[in-house]
Amino acid sequence: MTEPPYSPAAPDTVDAAVPEGPAAQDASTPITELLDASRFGGLVAARSGGPVFATVSALDSAGTGRVTRIVQLDEESTSTLTRGPASVGSVAAAASGALVFTSKRTGEDGSEAKDAGLWILPVRGEARRLAERPGGFGSVVLASEDSVLVTEVGVHTHASSEEEHAELAKARTEAKVSGILHAGFPTRYWDHDLGPFRQTLAVARCASPDPGAVSAPLSTPAARSIPEAPAPLSFAYPAMPDGRLTGWSVAPNGTFAVVEVEVPAPGALQTSQLWKVDLTEACAAPVLLLAGDLEYDWSVGEVSPDSIRVLATRTRRRNPTTTLRQDLFVLEVGGADGTARAPAPVWEKGDRWFSATWFDEATLVATSDDLGRGAVWTGAITDEEPRRLTGGPGQRFHYAGLVVTGGRVVAGASAVDVPPFPVEIDPGTGEVTPLTNPATELTAPGSMHEVVATGKDGTAVRAWLRVPEAEGPHPLLVMVHGGPWGSWNAWTWRWNPNPFVAAGFAVLLPDPAISTGYGQDMIDRGELELGGAPYTDILALVDQTVARPDIDEERTALAGGSYGGYMANWMAGHTKNRFRCIVTHASLWNVDSMGRTTDNESWEAAMREQIAVYSPHRFASAIEVPMLVIHGDRDYRVPISQGHELWFDLLTKSATPLAADGSTQHRYLYFPDEGHWILGRGNAQVWYEAVLGFVNEKVNGETWEKPATLG
Repeated sequence: MTEPPYSPAAPDTVDAAVPEGPAAQDASTPITELLDASRFGGLVAARSGGPVFATVSALDSAGTGRVTRIVQLDEESTSTLTRGPASVGSVAAAASGALVFTSKRTGEDGSEAKDAGLWILPVRGEARRLAERPGGFGSVVLASEDSVLVTEVGVHTHASSEEEHAELAKARTEAKVSGILHAGFPTRYWDHDLGPFRQTLAVARCASPDPGAVSAPLSTPAARSIPEAPAPLSFAYPAMPDGRLTGWSVAPNGTFAVVEVEVPAPGALQTSQLWKVDLTEACAAPVLLLAGDLEYDWSVGEVSPDSIRVLATRTRRRNPTTTLRQDLFVLEVGGADGTARAPAPVWEKGDRWFSATWFDEATLVATSDDLGRGAVWTGAITDEEPRRLTGGPGQRFHYAGLVVTGGRVVAGASAVDVPPFPVEIDPGTGEVTPLTNPATELTAPGSMHEVVATGKDGTAVRAWLRVPEAEGPHPLLVMVHGGPWGSWNAWTWRWNPNPFVAAGFAVLLPDPAISTGYGQDMIDRGELELGGAPYTDILALVDQTVARPDIDEERTALAGGSYGGYMANWMAGHTKNRFRCIVTHASLWNVDSMGRTTDNESWEAAMREQIAVYSPHRFASAIEVPMLVIHGDRDYRVPISQGHELWFDLLTKSATPLAADGSTQHRYLYFPDEGHWILGRGNAQVWYEAVLGFVNEKVNGETWEKPATLG
């Protein structure tokens, strides 16, 4: 990029000369208001144009779970298109305005089924089921002017047709067999077990080029036409490559897909491959396009509107001497002779990790993290660097989920203090216009500021600071983001500052070394020393923050999850009593055992030489302050064994004084049915209550009684 090196704005300056997002309410946001709010999920629209739809998650009728529905965004209002207790999963929009979606609803009563069926919602009339099958349907895509439907399904390994799959799946169920025989890695992923079925694509050819066609026009403005029942879909399996399917993109002309699979390779449990898969009735053998190796992996992006090229991201694999790096490429796969060309780099001088989509056959639009905010970029695939359409310094929004429809660019926008809402972005000027918001508009209590500090190596580092409205000095809660590749630049429902600011805490959200959106140098300066530069960067930002007159330096706490939990554990063993307490969630404790038990093969090799220096468990005896440990049993990314080992070491090795009654001051909040994230409505409530109560007790000396719902 040609812009000058990053020079942070002066502290306490946030330029508000951008769309402010939803209008504010009067009251601050307590935990229940946060968790009960309806949530904007993302946008769906046909590339050719037409209505824009959104998915919105809201509380169910019992108030204990959430239901995702489809909403149409009109100019000044929204219309909810699906109802009932069953959530919508994947959604695809047809050119007619009809929608194809997956859902576990069954019949007219909308009660939930075991597996997700495939449904169609015509422009007029009620949703009707297109297909159902054991194991259900995953993501769904419409192609070839909506005459080809492609979906991801799980298929019994002995089956070659849907009929055989149904018979074999039924036999397994009736035999009450739950065992899964594996021959590769991983065997589980994030919060679910892999297998026993193989994941593959399934293709159906629609009887009509318009799956949303209705039988007759409206007779009167108030009447509703009843569409004819769609013809039953017949699914065929294309010839797929060996390996675990991890991503795919369908050509708009419906003739092929580019799939991403993981396979074992000499020296690696997993490496990636990109293949071209024939979706026509000819069912030709798949063609290898790109193969990863011990240095790089490939992931598939979107196929171009003319079905000639595909985007691909090359990721440099981590090892003890190299850091993670992502670069965008374009690969010609659908030329006149049907052969692939060598991948060509895109935006080589664009020092960001881009998430790109095609605006037209030669131009891309993309989002990225950008200097503690987000940005939207555009440029030709032949440009050396893109042009920033909107975002970056001078505003505070992050953008995600770009959709190109009829020459328009729509997306979701959010900020640290603004929940996600839909926007339209002018592809020429970058002007951002909020669309009708189908979700709850929440107020962020207090004010937001920017803190700038200098790292130990002279690098400028920054953070967002949320400060309560009341007169200070305020206690401070430092929240460390996970990843470690990430940035505090967008709204989050899981680690949201609002309840803590409403309770009187200032909340610091630091972006230390390894944070994204600051260029590759920021990644490189910290990844090979997880407890080095990121640790000193955070402390520099804390020092800068507590120097403010409205912050109480003596009343501070620190919290983090995942890599943020690693840093919380590292801080606990290296900062004595600088923080009055520390909260660690889904955290890495013993980096050695973590590498051999996680579902992420890259960790073991990358951390092999850091274990002796940067494993927090080596410093258990130096921990002096109370810790709240939180872990879910179904966390396969940071396995529950990490939480158990940390808890054991705290009780047997830490130097934290006992409570007055002789009991431990440490606490362990365990969720037997949650994974890396605490997603259940009731569990999320007690998560916030426990974290806030523990921190308030240790920092402010206020007695906390555990919620009755915890038993």
